[in-house]
Amino acid sequence: MNRQVTTCTAFEGVRRVAAGSRQEVAVALKRLAEMGEQGEQPPILVFDDLTSEPVEFDLRGTVDDVRARLAGTEPEVESSANADQEPADATPRGRGRPKLGVVAREITLLPRHWDWLNEQSGGASVALRKLVDAARLASEDKDRRRAAQESAYRFMTALAGNLPGYEEATRALYANDRARFDKLIAVWPADVREHAGRLADGAFDVR
Repeated sequence: MNRQVTTCTAFEGVRRVAAGSRQEVAVALKRLAEMGEQGEQPPILVFDDLTSEPVEFDLRGTVDDVRARLAGTEPEVESSANADQEPADATPRGRGRPKLGVVAREITLLPRHWDWLNEQSGGASVALRKLVDAARLASEDKDRRRAAQESAYRFMTALAGNLPGYEEATRALYANDRARFDKLIAVWPADVREHAGRLADGAFDVR
């Protein structure tokens, strides 16, 4: 099954200082810390590139120590092309119905619901699976847009809350007004503007 490693981006104040896999970003931050720049530095914040949830690293020890702690621990997500495929099973299958990976759970319906389901081709289980799949497809775009809105808002709140036009930009984000959103964030520092714009890409309708 093909998988891809999740990535993250680190900001020092409003300046992007690292981006890539978690191991790559942690090593970059460790080396940045070892440079020992003088004077008070802005805080470093790391964001998951998909959700904008904060990411924290243990930077104690050497670069090799940091790398070793993260080796083999990268969170992974299934690629979309293979997300619905069933994991390989080394056990040979016998004759009969193919293995579907189904999970049996109890559901409660009214008698008329059971009557209708039982009348459908393939029976109640097949009908229910078809209904669930249809509902998932129908809400897929809406769910993706909401996730993009939440991710962009989370990042903007953390780094752009004191920047000009922040409140108006968040309203434009949720109002599906891409033109106004882009205009409002145009005056923000380049790294923050570019990252916020990328996160918000999925939040707007394609016209």
